[in-house]
Amino acid sequence: MNASAELRSDIVAVRVERKGAVQVLTMDRPERRNAFDGAMTQALDAALNEFEDDDSVLAAVLTGGPDFFSAGTDIRVWAGERTERGGPYGIAGRELGKPLIAAVEGAAAGGGFEIALATTMIVASRTAFFSFPEVGLGLIAECGGLFRAPRALPLNIARELLLTGEPLPAQRAYDLGLVNRLTEPGAALPEALAIAGRIGAQAPIAVRETLRAVEAAYPADDEQRWLETSTAKERARASADATEGVTAFLAKRPPHWTGT
Repeated sequence: MNASAELRSDIVAVRVERKGAVQVLTMDRPERRNAFDGAMTQALDAALNEFEDDDSVLAAVLTGGPDFFSAGTDIRVWAGERTERGGPYGIAGRELGKPLIAAVEGAAAGGGFEIALATTMIVASRTAFFSFPEVGLGLIAECGGLFRAPRALPLNIARELLLTGEPLPAQRAYDLGLVNRLTEPGAALPEALAIAGRIGAQAPIAVRETLRAVEAAYPADDEQRWLETSTAKERARASADATEGVTAFLAKRPPHWTGT
């Protein structure tokens, strides 16, 4: 097989390529800035299942291409049901057994930020930014952001992002330790591939067991965190403000909040 041969041709929303012992998963819905509908959730879930089930693949890189990472949920149609193995978006509830590195150019917004937080490491170019715009729609960060952001960032910074919706530029994210490597524009994917290649050169069992042990520090309280997120999600979505926020966004007008 050619080192960069495409493994799957039937997945449109997520392209899968093989580069030696590394897979590259590219979210490919550019007309919606890689915002997720149900089909894209299923496509990413299938691609990640393939990655995890193929013992010859030792690491993977998740990217959205050169212009943006992901705008999260396509609120015109929503992102479909959570998957059995991957949870929301096919990734946010997944227990990764192998390293997955996010290569971020441009926006990682809302669910796109939560997807990046669900990976093992983040490489970002100077064009990248991260944000939780949900509060501006009368919604909350429903897919792990409420507890993963405070783990990956200082608590007060996470609070600020979640409560204001303001973007976090890549340089600031790197300075705060959220981003592992900061690159020039267009170089996030090559840098992420270089890290994945170095991981792939290590002993596979040692890598998997190291990752398992590190991640085992968190799942004990994740179940409760997901329950708390679900409660917040139900209350927010049931509000009149949520209906107004989404309606205003689609109409491209300022929302008129009532607090109900």
